[in-house]
This record gives sequence, structure tokens and C-alpha cells, in this order.
Amino acid sequence: MTDFACGCGSPEDGGTENGVDCAEVIAEVWTLLDGECTAESRERLRQHLENCPGCLREYGVEERIKVLIATKCSGEKAPARLRERLRVEISRTTIIRG
Repeated sequence: MTDFACGCGSPEDGGTENGVDCAEVIAEVWTLLDGECTAESRERLRQHLENCPGCLREYGVEERIKVLIATKCSGEKAPARLRERLRVEISRTTIIRG
């Protein structure tokens, strides 16, 4: 059985829906939300989410968290002095490694 017990699949198939492991789907949710997965992976994940209420619920929670973070953290900028210090440190690191 998987670490994520969503209730889909049967005990015989190890908690999978259409051959996709629920724990694997939940682990890949952020790649789907960020648009960083392949078209094949996106289709496989979406198909699983359509057929698995537990994973769909978990996906919805993750999606709301992403929206909340984007809403609450957008527009905030570091102070100019801090940005300049970071730029200097990054350039020093680049020069040292170069």
C-alpha cells in the first residue's frame, strides 16, 4: 500500500488508479501546478486526478496553497541595500568560481 491513503484502487493493485500510484501522483502535484511536467506526464496525472477523489482533493489543497502564497507574497521586494549586497556577493562567487 502507498503512504498516501486516498481510497482509490483496490488492495490487490496497491492503491493505484489505472496503474498510477497515488503517492507518485501526490509527489508530482507541484510539477503539474508549476507547468514543469511533460505533456505525457501531465495527461497521466490529470487522468488519475479525474478518477481519484482523494488525490483530486489533495491536488486542490496544494493548488490553494500555491494561490495563497502567490497572493500574499507578490509585490514584496527586498530593500535596495540588501539587493545590492546580494548582487555583489553573487558576482564575487561567480568570479571566484570562474
